[in-house]
Parts: sequence; C-alpha cells; structure tokens
Amino acid sequence: MRRHHHPPFISDVCLLLRAHGEQRWLNHEVVPVLGELQQPGCIPEEQLGAALAYLEVLWAEASHRAAQTDAAHADLQALDAGGQWTLSGMARRYHAAVRDMRSSLARHVDERLAVPEKSPGHGRAGAGRGPDPIRFRAWRRASISSPTQRTRTAPWHQPR
Repeated sequence: MRRHHHPPFISDVCLLLRAHGEQRWLNHEVVPVLGELQQPGCIPEEQLGAALAYLEVLWAEASHRAAQTDAAHADLQALDAGGQWTLSGMARRYHAAVRDMRSSLARHVDERLAVPEKSPGHGRAGAGRGPDPIRFRAWRRASISSPTQRTRTAPWHQPR
C-alpha cells in the first residue's frame, strides 16, 4: 500500500474531501435506487433485473470510493495528530459518520443483491415471490461482465 506523506493540514483536508465525496455519492446515487427497490411495485417485474444490476454497479463504485476514503483516513492516522476539536478531529468524526452510513447501506444492498431462495413445492417464481433464481443468476453474471452505464435516466429511474 502506498502512503502519502503530507503536512497534517493537507491530510485533514484530503480526508474531509474524500468523506464528503463518498457521502454525497451514497446519498445521491445509491440511496435513491435502493429506495425504489425497497418499495413494492415501484419497479415493474420485467425491469427488476436491470435495476438490481444497476444497484450492483453503483455499489461497486461506492466500494471503490470507500477504499479511497479509508486510505485518506489511514494517511491521517499515520500522522497521529489526535486533537478532538482540530481539523483532524473533525475529519475523523466525519469519516466515522460516513463509515457508519456505508455499513448501514451495505446491509440493505446485500439484502437486495442476495440470490432469493426458492422454496420447494411453490409454483412458478414470477407469482409475486420475487425474481426467478435462474434468471436472477444469469443477469447477475451478465452485469458483472458488462456493467450498465451510470445514468439517472434509466427506465426504472424516470422522473415522476
């Protein structure tokens, strides 16, 4: 892992900017899609796979941003400036708040992206019990190899 050795104020500002950027990404990109996926009937069944694939791509980008934020935090920790009410302290607290938000969203994203279990004895999968597990796995594999473009005009994200 490459470490950047900057004066403390530069590391403080770097962490503040990374944490702020990650927080904005989560609030403006991930949360709206996750919210629509959690509302029953908000996304038509035929578009559910695409919406979940889009969430998966957004979450991959969020994970990349989280790694950058955590690296900026590690750089600041290496300086051990420790003051509670200094810029360093504020940056550390902001990072902790964003990390908590990230952790909370991760649980919801994991629930949405989990392969649904198909109970034995149930009829066809499309009868209101979630997506067909076979089709789900197929589009999930496709979404990993050919990610969707990040756009807020996707069919499941049309303005109301």
